[in-house]
Amino acid sequence: MRRRSNVPALSFFAVALLACGSLFNPLQADVAQAAVDTPVLTKAPAAPQQFSAHGTYADFDVTRDGYEIIKPVPKKVVKPAPVVTATDTTTTTTGAAKPASAAAVTPSNSIAAVAATPDPGSAQAIALQLVTARGWGNDQYSCLVSLWNKESGWRVNAYNPSGAYGIPQALPGSKMATAGADWQTNPATQITWGLNYISGVYGTPCGAWGHSQSFNWY
Repeated sequence: MRRRSNVPALSFFAVALLACGSLFNPLQADVAQAAVDTPVLTKAPAAPQQFSAHGTYADFDVTRDGYEIIKPVPKKVVKPAPVVTATDTTTTTTGAAKPASAAAVTPSNSIAAVAATPDPGSAQAIALQLVTARGWGNDQYSCLVSLWNKESGWRVNAYNPSGAYGIPQALPGSKMATAGADWQTNPATQITWGLNYISGVYGTPCGAWGHSQSFNWY
């Protein structure tokens, strides 16, 4: 009898659990839709920071072009003319400096002592023949004698430590090779080259002598 009375009770509880499960099942469509439609709470972003200048700082303006640079005028330095002292061998060098024109030589500087008659076969005798062949007179020969007396003493092997060589003191001495391969030993070769140089730069021996008197070189 007790077992028969328990059957209705168990049936009642089973039906009640089934009903409750159907009412509160989270998988049902109406409950799931409600869960989807529920708004999600999100954190609002913080407002950006702002800076505002106070006082007169905002009105301050700096410019780089509001001034000028004045460069000082460079001072001109005038270099003195080189002074060459005379030695017992050679004093000046032919072609060592910028040549000056014969017009710059004053007449008083071009006056030379009258040269004596040279010894036959000497370097001065050869020079007299070459000077006369160019149409120059005894005055030009006298200037040439004074010029090369000062330069080399008319020695064919006169040498200067600067590299000048020979009777006309060509610098370097190898320049005289244009007048002959024997420029180191032949006075005629050296004199020919020297007269060509004087004629091309100063015009005459007196022009070269006057320049040498003024500047101590020719």
